Amino acid sequence: CREAQLESFDKATERMMKNMELEKKKMDAAAYLDDGLAEEAKQRGNEHFRNKEWADAVKEYEEAVKRAPNNAPIRNNLAAALCKIMDFNGAKTHIDKAIEIDPKYVKAWARKGDIEVICKENHKALESYKKGLELDPTNAACKDGLRKVTAMINYGASTMTEEEKMDRARKGMADPEIQSILQDPVIQQILKDFNENPQAANQAMMNPAVRAKIEKLIASGVVQTA
Repeated sequence: CREAQLESFDKATERMMKNMELEKKKMDAAAYLDDGLAEEAKQRGNEHFRNKEWADAVKEYEEAVKRAPNNAPIRNNLAAALCKIMDFNGAKTHIDKAIEIDPKYVKAWARKGDIEVICKENHKALESYKKGLELDPTNAACKDGLRKVTAMINYGASTMTEEEKMDRARKGMADPEIQSILQDPVIQQILKDFNENPQAANQAMMNPAVRAKIEKLIASGVVQTA
């Protein structure tokens, strides 16, 4: 019985110590926040980036993020620098966070599209550029990105071998969003209508939401056009 009490006491103490450690980390992080110092680190990062000193740029941008974690432009810059050192997963993480912080930050949507193109996720890039253009129809980066990725999708489909097409389709099928679209009964019927009732399919494609989903399936390679 005494051993059980001691064990219970030890577990309670351990939980208390962990909670204290977590609180200390939160306090230390909060004490580190400083917009002024974040801007200084960002400017140093910009200088390194201009000089193509990618690792040093990443270091300074990471310091800036610690100082101002809710600054979307800094995370956008960090994502750009991470791409230069081939850390695309890290770049994705920070650009997604930038968009979460500021969904109307067009530069982040353009950067997100660029990263998705690098990762051969053209169907995602297509959507990212379009979202950027919804916010700013004149944005040059999104317009250029959309033009290029559309050309890549069309050209790639016409020049790929059957094996390459199958590989592309497999990657598309691994995307949860693509899986969700394919499970939509409306989309299933439209895909069927393309073969059996083209007129009905074309009529359905006049719906912008439906058209966007079908275009995404085509861009991912899951649906192939003649």
